Amino acid sequence: MADFVGAVDQGTTSTRFMVFDHSGAEVARHQLEHTQVLPRPGWVEHNPVEIWERTCVVIETVLSTRHLSVADLAALGITNQRETTVVWNRRTGRPYGNAIVWQDTRTDTIAAALDRTGSGDLIRHKAGLPPATYFSGGKLRWMLDTVEGLRADAERGEAIFGTVDTWLLWNLTGGTEGGVHATDVTNASRTMLMNLATLDWDDELLDLFTVPRAMLPRIAPSATPEPYGTSAAQGPFGGELPVTGMLGDQQAAMVGQVCFAPGEAKNTYGTGSFLLLNTGTDIVPSTCGLLTTVCFKFGAEPAVFALEGSIAVTGAAVQWLRDQLGIISGAAQSETLAAQVADTEGVYFVPAFSGLFAPYWRADARGAIVGLSRFHTRAHLARATLEAIAYQTRDVAEAMERDSGVRLEVLKVDGGVTANDLAMQLQADILGVPVSRPVVAETTALGAAYAAGLAVGHWRDKEDLRANWQEGGRWQPAMDEKRREREYATWRKAVARTFDWVDG
Repeated sequence: MADFVGAVDQGTTSTRFMVFDHSGAEVARHQLEHTQVLPRPGWVEHNPVEIWERTCVVIETVLSTRHLSVADLAALGITNQRETTVVWNRRTGRPYGNAIVWQDTRTDTIAAALDRTGSGDLIRHKAGLPPATYFSGGKLRWMLDTVEGLRADAERGEAIFGTVDTWLLWNLTGGTEGGVHATDVTNASRTMLMNLATLDWDDELLDLFTVPRAMLPRIAPSATPEPYGTSAAQGPFGGELPVTGMLGDQQAAMVGQVCFAPGEAKNTYGTGSFLLLNTGTDIVPSTCGLLTTVCFKFGAEPAVFALEGSIAVTGAAVQWLRDQLGIISGAAQSETLAAQVADTEGVYFVPAFSGLFAPYWRADARGAIVGLSRFHTRAHLARATLEAIAYQTRDVAEAMERDSGVRLEVLKVDGGVTANDLAMQLQADILGVPVSRPVVAETTALGAAYAAGLAVGHWRDKEDLRANWQEGGRWQPAMDEKRREREYATWRKAVARTFDWVDG
């Protein structure tokens, strides 16, 4: 029996391939960034061909440097940045343009029109999502309406759509030579086109977005013993490897954090942050600005659902300090710089670069730094950036408590920002609950591996996976309650300053 399971983790800024052993420990990884294409304000794109090429390189690098072959891997899991929209030609394999990234706001008029006409309520009821620029359906409609010849090709079944998981699966399994066109329920649930109750594309929603059914992928479980397909021999694996797990990145992190029971929650800090709460087999509608989404579906078992609070900009705010402002040379420096001051001395940074996601859903918002005086330094701004990550998480946690009635007793965390000890202490202080980080912080890739391995019996059951989870760090709240509430109230005031900046 093969000793390891592989996982492709295709994120917003980079692609990595990781290999895990039976204990859930990392055996190997390689990671490459890809280009962030920013053609105009509010537009964010990726080159799908570059992403595929980088995927091949990271796989080939891990296999060659660790002297691994397909025979050493029991299965492959794929996890991906969700909502990012790719359309390509089935015959040629060429995309019709760059991928439109989840952060992109060009579809704001489409989303606003859906709400004005009352269609927003239908989308909320069937798909569990508000009409927003975040999701794939509006991006796909924009492409169909603006890319010359695309709609005609889509009607003929030549132009096909997928989120990044589908694009990678199609290429890994042969591309124009029999590539599999499929997605899983978690990614499909982020399109505004899938009905949560049926777990299938919904004709009424397709009509709203004028999307031909012929261009949509088949929807499958997140973990399936009948593989999505097998890797093509001419691809980066150089042989046949069953692809048996596929989940959107945040749902994969839920699996990696073994949040299998109702009431269990995690927060992943990446480009954005995503707090998910397992609600079991119940579809729980949100009245507080959260999303109702599929958490995972393993084989023939019933689907498990979640409430999600999606935050557009957290780790990306640290990148902004590095790339746009140039006040830090790397992400790690944000911690040392912020630690130079005891507090922000009244500065608040609301990084609404792409509007505000949960729980506000304000596409008209834009970023703001408030409370500045001549006294303030770059250290205060660095600390305000870390605090903004924690404050946005509290916004979502409070909405989640109102929707579910569940009070977080501890927040499980993962993702790149968790390497920043000061950020995690600020999170505990601002939230008022302990923060717990696992030994394996890259739980997104681990979750994809777990799903794939479960499907083929590499792990027997979910209890096998629970036994693997180990705490690697814990932060206790140290902030006075009165100060916590006073500063949070000021944060909410700062958020309000960002509203109504972009005219509808």
